[in-house]
Parts: sequence; structure tokens; C-alpha cells
Amino acid sequence: MAPIKLDDRDIKILAILSREGRISKSDLAKRVNLSATPCWERLSRLEKAGIISGYHADIELRNVAPQVSVFVMAELDNHRAATFQAFEVAIAGYDEILSCWALGGGFDYLLHVVTRDIDSYQRLIDDLLARRAGLARYFTYIVTKPVKHSAGLPFDLLLETGPETK
Repeated sequence: MAPIKLDDRDIKILAILSREGRISKSDLAKRVNLSATPCWERLSRLEKAGIISGYHADIELRNVAPQVSVFVMAELDNHRAATFQAFEVAIAGYDEILSCWALGGGFDYLLHVVTRDIDSYQRLIDDLLARRAGLARYFTYIVTKPVKHSAGLPFDLLLETGPETK
């Protein structure tokens, strides 16, 4: 699919939605100075283009259930394509692994795991090792407290082209 050209209103729609996913379509239209139908058409175009991939609520999990959040640096035992594919297929089967990023540099992957406690985290790792999915070494980092989480994306910074735009 060819990339679509985004104008200032598209960017404003994206910026608002990244912070306020529950905003009504009529309020969104007012905020970007459009009538409802053109705003809806832009929203549909952004969704169809894959720019908006979904909507969600930020849940304060500590108010719902006991949990531990863990970041894991993972290193594979070799760098063959089949090993990367096997690892990625294996981790896709674990609901506790919320996010996984392939990295360039010293480690191969960064995983974000949320589970009930350290014991359940260790069972997940033991199971992953038993599956022989290519995991050679892993380093566990327990989150002790959240410091910053931003729902909004920094569109102004990302779309800045240079000093002349200031």
C-alpha cells in the first residue's frame, strides 16, 4: 500500500486520538475545525491506511490485581533467520509478554512481561527455555515503580524537519 500524504488536520487528529482515544467523533470534528462527515472520512482513511491501528484504555493494573512488570533483555543462541523466526513464534503464544522489540546492538530482543508474581515470571522463562526456541541468555529487570508513561505521541518533534520550521 502506498503511503498517504498527511496534512496538518490529519496530524492534529492523530495527536488528539493518541491522548484521548475515547473522544467522540463530534468533539473530534470540533477540535480540528471540521464538520462531522469530513472528519469521519479522514478518520476512516487513516484507519484503512494502517496509521490508526486500534484504540485502547490505559488500565491502572495495580488497582485491579497483584502483578509484577518485568523487562527482559534476550540473547539468542545464534543469528540464523530460522532461530529468530522460532523465537518470535514461541513468544507470540504467551499472553504475559505484552510487547517484544527486535533490537540492533548487544541484545537481540527486549520483552515487556506482566504477570502475577516473580514465580509465575520464572515459570514463563523456564517454559520458554524448555521449548528450545533459541533463547541463550536473558537478563531480568523488575520494575519497582512507574516513573513516566505518555499516551500522547510527540508529533511536533517527530515531524520537525529542521531549524527553519521553528
